[in-house]
Amino acid sequence: MLKITLGFLLFASLAVFGQKIQTQEDKTYEAIDYFIANPSLSGLENLNAIETKIWKNQDQKSKNELLSIVVLNCNKAYFENKFGKANQAITSYEKAWKIYQTYRLTDYDIVEYCLKPLGNLYTIIGDYDNAENTIKHYYFIANLEKNESTKAAAILNLSNVYQSSGKSTLAIDLLENTLKTTKLSSIQKGNLLNNLGNNYLLSVKELSFNPKIYYRAEESYERAIQLLKNEKNQSDALSNCYRNLASLNGQINNFEKANNYFEKAKILFFTSKNHSVRDIAKLHYDEALLFYEQRKIPQALQSIQLVYQTLIPLYKGQKRNIPQQNSLYAETVLIDALDLQADIYNFQNQSKKALEIYKLCFPIEELISNLLLYENSKIINQMRMCNRTEKCITIYNELYLKENKISYIEQAFQLAEKTKSAVLKSELSKNSSASKKEKQKIEELQFWNNEILKEQQKGALANIYKINKAIKKQNETMLLLKELQTKNKIFEEKPIDLNTLYSKLESDDALMVYYFSGYDKMYYFTLGSTQNPKIILNSFSNNAHYSVYFWQFIAYFNDADAITNNIKGYNHFGKIAYDKLHLPQNTSFKNLIIIPDGVLDFLPFEALITKETNTTNFEKMHYLLHDFNIAYNNSASFYLNAKPFSPKEKTVLGIFPVFEKTNYTLTYSKRELQSIKTSFKGHFFENDSASFQNFKNNASAYSILHLSTHATAGDIETPASIKFYDREVLYSELYHLNINPNLVVLSACETGIGKLYKSEGAMSVARGFQFAGAQNLLFSLWKVNDYTTAVFMGDFYKYIKQNDSYFEANTKAKLAFLKNKNISNAKKSPYYWAAFVYYGSLENKEKNNYWLMGFVIITLLIVGFSLCKLIAKRVKKDKFKYKDK
Repeated sequence: MLKITLGFLLFASLAVFGQKIQTQEDKTYEAIDYFIANPSLSGLENLNAIETKIWKNQDQKSKNELLSIVVLNCNKAYFENKFGKANQAITSYEKAWKIYQTYRLTDYDIVEYCLKPLGNLYTIIGDYDNAENTIKHYYFIANLEKNESTKAAAILNLSNVYQSSGKSTLAIDLLENTLKTTKLSSIQKGNLLNNLGNNYLLSVKELSFNPKIYYRAEESYERAIQLLKNEKNQSDALSNCYRNLASLNGQINNFEKANNYFEKAKILFFTSKNHSVRDIAKLHYDEALLFYEQRKIPQALQSIQLVYQTLIPLYKGQKRNIPQQNSLYAETVLIDALDLQADIYNFQNQSKKALEIYKLCFPIEELISNLLLYENSKIINQMRMCNRTEKCITIYNELYLKENKISYIEQAFQLAEKTKSAVLKSELSKNSSASKKEKQKIEELQFWNNEILKEQQKGALANIYKINKAIKKQNETMLLLKELQTKNKIFEEKPIDLNTLYSKLESDDALMVYYFSGYDKMYYFTLGSTQNPKIILNSFSNNAHYSVYFWQFIAYFNDADAITNNIKGYNHFGKIAYDKLHLPQNTSFKNLIIIPDGVLDFLPFEALITKETNTTNFEKMHYLLHDFNIAYNNSASFYLNAKPFSPKEKTVLGIFPVFEKTNYTLTYSKRELQSIKTSFKGHFFENDSASFQNFKNNASAYSILHLSTHATAGDIETPASIKFYDREVLYSELYHLNINPNLVVLSACETGIGKLYKSEGAMSVARGFQFAGAQNLLFSLWKVNDYTTAVFMGDFYKYIKQNDSYFEANTKAKLAFLKNKNISNAKKSPYYWAAFVYYGSLENKEKNNYWLMGFVIITLLIVGFSLCKLIAKRVKKDKFKYKDK
């Protein structure tokens, strides 16, 4: 990359009176050449000063001058990365790319010197969406230019993105297909095989259960080595292959081979001098991990110290063997090293020391999260925080059992809460404080993201040119949004005030059962007891053998006949699931708040069986529904900090596409419409008027939004969506709706189901409305029946009309459904009444507002009447005084 600058000097000079006048681009290239010959941190500052001076000059810039700024930023970024300043490097590459695009510049290999390294840096910091978009964009360019070398590099880098973001199956398909169908050089093939080996390993959790995968991975690495070892300048690629073989053998405890491979990797690594400080630190970390797997603790800790010395300026001068908080920055290798050091201390039973180091990691994760714009990347970053949180909760629980200090359980709860729907909480906070221009760019970014998704869903029929155009537009919007958000404060969630939480639970006559789904265990906190302690922590196994009890129960709701065909089995597995969850029993509380996690996000708690019987009469079965009014929520803070309901009249905006004379007509949707219409004022869009545009235009004016339609949960690749008369709308297209409802009712199939992430929840239609600001929702967990849904909704709105709170109306409607003499026993199966779950506040603040208004009016009347009487007496008394005179 460094050779490119000298050639530009040929274009920079103009002869005047026999002398050459040095143009601004001449000066810029001269400064770049000098810096390349003598790279240093102070040299970077000098380049920054030169660029600042150029932009201060208000004269119009020529294309040559603008191109020199592009070249300056690309060179600056290259060395910023070398000096361990990855975030600054990203900013410089982004600036170069923006200028190059904005001014339509040419005559520079922007792919090689900007987009390739930028995509790789995005991958390193976990910005996977930007990485994927950038790589696909330059693959498109390379394809147009028939640049096979760049196409191969794009495939390699894209497989890295898939590998790092948990999509190893996609990576394997991409790599295997490329190796089979594309003509590649030995170097290209070797690099692809090395990546293929990595993804084979990631496709299984335990090698011992799948030895075939081990041999396939090993074969890929060995084939890569055979292809690369006879090629020039491939010491780094070979080093990576040997490091991967060392890691592979370390995982299966073949440490002799692992150590031999790692020594080969180190020798090859240090034969090359072209490494960034991050590359060196990563080598030390990999060695530390290998030492730890062999339980060579002193050597592991020594290698970790080398990581700190490499990445943290002035660390060598510190006396502690733990970095200071203020010396840490957004770097993933730093987090890996800190996590490993904490794991080592935990292994040595130095649990408090381990906690001290784990706590250093969370602020770094937050710094990294703040660099990310896309929801998907943030969620993947959040998952790493969840894994560490589980380790901390385990330690806190062990300390509590030893020392009996309730503060340990409270700290464990605060950590769990910090991860709960963390991305949703962060985005809601940012959107509330964003400027008008920021909000516009956020919406634009989401729009282009949705356009890409919708076109990709067409599979082989997708228009690659349309996708690339959307990616380009998305990248442009992303760069503008980053500029707007540079001065924003990092979102920091404040700890929950537990005493306030206990008080609210007491006033709501409620217990809260709060689940945290870890890798090894499902932890659950019980909060709100009238006796001390008011918070209790327990756990049960979260492995596949234990989770199967919940999946067996959930499977009964996969179709309408599963329960009726095996009522005894439902009774049995419903009771097993209930027992495994260890829910509160024999309490005086009438309300139960569930904060689910993991598989429990899809479990209908109301339909659990509390007592197994032989009855086939669904009405007489013992459901948890009979013990509690049940409400759910995403997190304790959502429950605690719920905004008061808008004190407006209950009015309904109804969306009823019905889809008459089609294969998916909703016959009983009309009945549902009439039952609501007779009780509530509102605006009800039917048939072709039930369009997405009409919904958007009117949604902000109503307190209840009711959508009776079709929806789908999607799958791993297809996003969840909801159907309006005119179009299908992805859940993410709902994110920026202008709404402020007291309740959203999603009377459709699977509106609470979608791709599931632990702690964050399902990427469902319901999430789309929550993202837009809806706090109280009624939504479904499976495919619902048209007729029984209409019956249920009729009762639900009847109880709302009677001023019952929303969550009480949900419970009463279910009980009424079971008691309804007009419904057959078969239709009283939990499949028909348990689908709809209520997430949100327990109290209907609308009702309370009316009571408050009534109280205020009566008080004012009494006070007014008293004042009138007092004034009348005074007047009368004054009259008598006047007469006396």
